[in-house]
Amino acid sequence: MLWPGSYNMASEAPVKKKHRGIPEATFLDNVDSYMGKETSSEAMLQKLDEQYQKYKFMEANLVQKKLRLSTQVPDIKATLDSIKSLKKRKDETEPLRTQFMLSDQLYINAKIPATDKVCLWLGANVMLEYEIEEAEDLLSKNLSTAESNLEELADDLCFLRDQVTTTEVSMARIYNWDVKRRQKQKEVQKS
Repeated sequence: MLWPGSYNMASEAPVKKKHRGIPEATFLDNVDSYMGKETSSEAMLQKLDEQYQKYKFMEANLVQKKLRLSTQVPDIKATLDSIKSLKKRKDETEPLRTQFMLSDQLYINAKIPATDKVCLWLGANVMLEYEIEEAEDLLSKNLSTAESNLEELADDLCFLRDQVTTTEVSMARIYNWDVKRRQKQKEVQKS
């Protein structure tokens, strides 16, 4: 895996990864030269605070997406397992006896005859009938997409946390720079 700014040995060029449009925070290496351009530390701290708040908002949204995907993956896996079980039993004459959840605390007994079709609940009040093989392919595709999205979200959250930390460090460095500057001004005024 290549990290942002890392080098790919084949091309010797830096490889930058896009992280859902998350802007990269600038690390203030030399605060004196950086603040020489700015008129007041308060304005710069306000600008960094706005950036910090945007990062925290993005983080909250990404955490929500990750949570939603984390709950979808087990559901997709369970449905895929059920499809595979039905696929194995499709040539049997004896119906499958099982229980399924009707609501949160209500289960019902069922006899499922051998079948080559299943209905999948797609959400938004939509249910479609599929051949078992089509349903298995669709669910496998959905599972791999959800897992890759989950992995990408985790990577983006790590990147975002790095940007939050960099912004916090920059804010602290500007604040400390301003405190030192004010102390020097007081010393000059006293003497």
